[in-house]
Amino acid sequence: MTALPPVPPIPEPGRRKSLSFRALSVGFGAVEAVVPRRWPAVDAAAIERSAGVTLTGSAREGLARLTSSMACETRLSLFGRVSVRYDLTRLARNAAMIERMHEQTPAIGVAPVTAPLFIMGLPRSGTSFLHSLLGYDPDVLVPRVWQTLYPAVRPRDFDKTRSLAARKTDRQLAIFAGMAPDFPAIHPIDADSPQECSEITAHVFQSLRFDTTFRVPSYTKWLDDFGHAAAFAFHKRYLQALQHGVGAKFWALKCPDHTFSIPGILATYPDARFVVVHRDPVHVFASVAHMTEVLRKPFLRDIDAAEIGRQVTERWIEGARLLVEFDRSGTVPPHRLLNMQYEELTGDPITAVHRIYHHFGETLSSVAEAGMRTHLAAAPQGGYGRNRYQLSDFGINPERLRPDFAPYMDYFGIKPRSPNSGLPA
Repeated sequence: MTALPPVPPIPEPGRRKSLSFRALSVGFGAVEAVVPRRWPAVDAAAIERSAGVTLTGSAREGLARLTSSMACETRLSLFGRVSVRYDLTRLARNAAMIERMHEQTPAIGVAPVTAPLFIMGLPRSGTSFLHSLLGYDPDVLVPRVWQTLYPAVRPRDFDKTRSLAARKTDRQLAIFAGMAPDFPAIHPIDADSPQECSEITAHVFQSLRFDTTFRVPSYTKWLDDFGHAAAFAFHKRYLQALQHGVGAKFWALKCPDHTFSIPGILATYPDARFVVVHRDPVHVFASVAHMTEVLRKPFLRDIDAAEIGRQVTERWIEGARLLVEFDRSGTVPPHRLLNMQYEELTGDPITAVHRIYHHFGETLSSVAEAGMRTHLAAAPQGGYGRNRYQLSDFGINPERLRPDFAPYMDYFGIKPRSPNSGLPA
């Protein structure tokens, strides 16, 4: 579960070295001592004015709920307030851009998004690893990190080094890596890496991405009650804009939060297909909690590690229950649903991908397989480092969690593993 860090872009440094985060931090600390605590304003009206747009319907309500929750439940640093204001403004502008693309080229909205493949599973269960592999198939579309910052079509002959949007995105990621040195090992990405759907639905302020980066429990409660149908209606319009003029077989889409938005997904994509990767949940919670802590630290004051531990465990106890309920319900017929064990995926990735393609009636081309093999040779574990953090760092007792996850593990035949090894997430 990875939110894109809301880091504003910094201009090219020319021949000078890039501004270090240490210098940036010192500068913001000095300014924070003299500016009003609520400056710059982070509220719905201020974001609309800054973006030069007028939001309507559920997007406006989502922004209002989110900013109200931030004001009451999250203590942002000055850097956090500046970054959040930039991020929310960008999201509102991008959403308006997507609508303009549809208005200017009506054919965009006519083209279907046929049988998209949604990759699901609990966080750190290998879903990002699988998504990255599918990104090497030229006949499969995946949303790229830069496309969720600067929406545009990615041509088949795309060259990251010649793309201004990709270069700007890589600079923003480098800035965040300076702010959060642990982030690249936890979730190694660059501008052209596959990105999660939560970054798309964030554009209408109905995304569980915000619950990872910030402490916004009342917003999360509102979103759970409100549902995700409106968010995925926009999600489809976003994909239609990105696929225009690019031939491909299907979209491969990934986000652990899909577990909580299946009704919204099926309302928009009734022919959706699902591959669900399963892993011992107790094994991964130290990594999930640490990821949340790393993403929050540059922007928030007063982070409570034990509270994060409670948040992620309670959330994914419910997520595990929903995965069992989804499988039992028969809502999606067997030919559109595949369950896979983490060990199968990471033990022999190419064979696992062949199984996925075969199950859904797709063909893995030799070009796609070669690209995947090259990637695996360069990064056998997906580029991920080992987890150096313990469940106890976040007040999590694995033995107390076991009974909560027993129904999930029994239903899917998941074997318990040691909680300290680090493998692809």
